[in-house]
Amino acid sequence: MTELKGALIGCGFFAVNQMHAWNDVKGARIAAICDRDPERLKIVGEQFGITRRYCDASQLFADGGFDFVDIATTVQSHHPLVEMAARHKVPVICQKPFATTLADAKAMVKACRDAGVPLMVHENFRWQTPIQAVRRALDAGAIGEPFWGRFSFRSGYDVFSGQPYLAEGERFIIEDLGIHTLDIARFILGDVAALTARTRRVNPKIRGEDVATILLDHQSGATSVVDVSYATRLATEPFPETLIELDGSHGTIRLSQGYRLEVTDVKGTKVTDVSPRLLSWASRPWHNIQESVFAIQQHWTDRLAAGEAPSTSGADNLKTFALVEAAYDSAATGKTIDIGAMLR
Repeated sequence: MTELKGALIGCGFFAVNQMHAWNDVKGARIAAICDRDPERLKIVGEQFGITRRYCDASQLFADGGFDFVDIATTVQSHHPLVEMAARHKVPVICQKPFATTLADAKAMVKACRDAGVPLMVHENFRWQTPIQAVRRALDAGAIGEPFWGRFSFRSGYDVFSGQPYLAEGERFIIEDLGIHTLDIARFILGDVAALTARTRRVNPKIRGEDVATILLDHQSGATSVVDVSYATRLATEPFPETLIELDGSHGTIRLSQGYRLEVTDVKGTKVTDVSPRLLSWASRPWHNIQESVFAIQQHWTDRLAAGEAPSTSGADNLKTFALVEAAYDSAATGKTIDIGAMLR
């Protein structure tokens, strides 16, 4: 297979994980990088041996010489960069949150569709080893038809020290973390018909909400709760694990702290360790997320080479992004939001 060459735009905190993962991906490599900050550009360029460096994205696209672009910038720049990629007919991966509004997200999806350009949102949480293990157990019919679920991420971890901008936005936990948890709920139990949400700000030093509880009515008839918190202090810090509970017609699935998967049916309970691999460049406790970055980038590479759509395509991610917007609407109004109406 011919090796695909990519360009990375954005050399910030999380992009370093993406660069490490690209080094491990089979069939692709990063040939050029771009960042408005010359110092960050130099640090990442030297760390990963990338000589093609740009401070101007338009010049990067003008010069070309790459098969796809990985946009790892903050959300405000996503719309112009995605449309720039579409104009140059370059397949694009875009970091989450995908857009500032659902209208912007729809516009980006349309721009890429009209240009015939593949678009994937870097929604990596569903690619975590334990989440994939839950999906496989469900697909194997282990618990019959699921009718209830809980997807939980509760932590007291200081995320603001590494990403101080998270404390400055009007929106925080649903947009930054809840988007992942909502996508996992969709991945496991299917698309959502209606949503009700409540939020709270516990930490007085931040502007946005740091706690959210969201009730989902899935199209399948299942009900689930998505609960996320960065204000929860526990005896053993679970960061960055997503815990899952599923009840089905024939049994239950529990993904508990420490990557312990319990599947119970009429025959009893089977316990499996579904811990992620510790990649050579990864570090605990981030290794779960870091491994999923590699997994989604390998998925993108394989699908792009095969001419097939990725599982977290822009069109698919609109359904997750709509849940984020609906959660904020519901929290503000106290109403249940019809998701289908938002997507029309």
